[in-house]
Amino acid sequence: MIDLKQLREDPQRFSERLNLRGEYDIQPILALDQQQRELEETRSQLQARSNQIGKAVGDRMKSGAKPNDPEILALKAEGSALKEQLGELEPQERSLKAEIETLSLGLPNLPSETTPLGKNETENVEIRRWGDEYIPRQEGLLPHWELGEALGILNFERSSKVAQSRFVTLVGAGAALERSLISFMLDRHIQAGYTEVIPPFLVNTASMTATGQLPKFAEESFQCAQDDLWLTPTAEVPVTNLYRDEILSAEDLPIYHCAYTPCFRREAGSYGRDTRGLIRLHQFNKVELVKFVHPSTSAQEHEALVQDAAAILEALKLPYRVLELCTGDLGFSAAKCYDLEVWMPSAETYREISSCSNFQGFQARRGNLRFKETGKKGTQFLHTLNGSGLAVGRTLAALLENYQQPDGSVQIPEVLRPYLGGQLAGQSAIAPTPK
Repeated sequence: MIDLKQLREDPQRFSERLNLRGEYDIQPILALDQQQRELEETRSQLQARSNQIGKAVGDRMKSGAKPNDPEILALKAEGSALKEQLGELEPQERSLKAEIETLSLGLPNLPSETTPLGKNETENVEIRRWGDEYIPRQEGLLPHWELGEALGILNFERSSKVAQSRFVTLVGAGAALERSLISFMLDRHIQAGYTEVIPPFLVNTASMTATGQLPKFAEESFQCAQDDLWLTPTAEVPVTNLYRDEILSAEDLPIYHCAYTPCFRREAGSYGRDTRGLIRLHQFNKVELVKFVHPSTSAQEHEALVQDAAAILEALKLPYRVLELCTGDLGFSAAKCYDLEVWMPSAETYREISSCSNFQGFQARRGNLRFKETGKKGTQFLHTLNGSGLAVGRTLAALLENYQQPDGSVQIPEVLRPYLGGQLAGQSAIAPTPK
């Protein structure tokens, strides 16, 4: 959520930063905030006078005044009128606060001062590339969905019968590879200092609101019709909300979590874009990295988060590049974001496989995630960060395309082989099924 204090103190600067992301009108919030603060001041004055009257009545009664004394009766009458006024003001103030909150929830995070300026994704900044030597050079490479179907490890047709389009069933070696990727990613992140959690896969509205999925992206999410529950769109939601409405000790920070969850998204508005294969499914697996850090270290923690995600691609020897997103392409809750894009040979382009975002205090204000430093008064909002470490289906797609061989087989990366059992135990490749 936006910082109302920051908005109030420098509305022009706030508006300038906000409008780097698009056109947003902050005047309705400023007007409501002014009304609410004036109402609060009036209520405070009335309450103070009511307290004075109560004390005055008590003092006079102690001094021997009778309950029916004209002065006592006048004070009591004034006190009754004040209580009636206060009773009218309190619901008005609550209503104004609710309106301010509703409007505030619709505003995105302010971009970081270091976020590049730009109107859309064409103005994102490429930071670096890795693994050009691993880019396949042979011609006639198949897209992963054709390759997977030919190998008998991906089945989209039967999945449409079970659910609908944009679902997949992983079969045999495909299921084994997906499972091995999840275990491999989690093991690597645990070695890097993250604590694994398996959170609930259903989350409530408060959790979705805290991380910024609601109300903005309600149409992107699947809701359980009879419950206040949503299918999680990413482990960011349940993991971040583990600490909602808590005050942590500064000594507890930083906290690093990694988590595997299935994820569910409608992908509304993406029709015609990457609708074949594993890139934009309604259900997919993901390993997520989530950090809770002190504001003074969040910039460094963000850079480290990007490298933790990139380390998975490097271990798998999958070529990738890092983009820094411009102000016009930032996600709703992010102040700064880096995208990792993996090389997809069939399209001869890079495709997003991880977004690593620093939300600064935005999610913490929405979810009331605070910390307290020893010897200091009050509390502060901590900073939250997260990134995919990685999107498993997209990693599988990149693996199939980058490791395919001229004979139609797919080599298995060496780092994954220890994780493979069953029909793939001891094998270095997935071979086509003999016809």
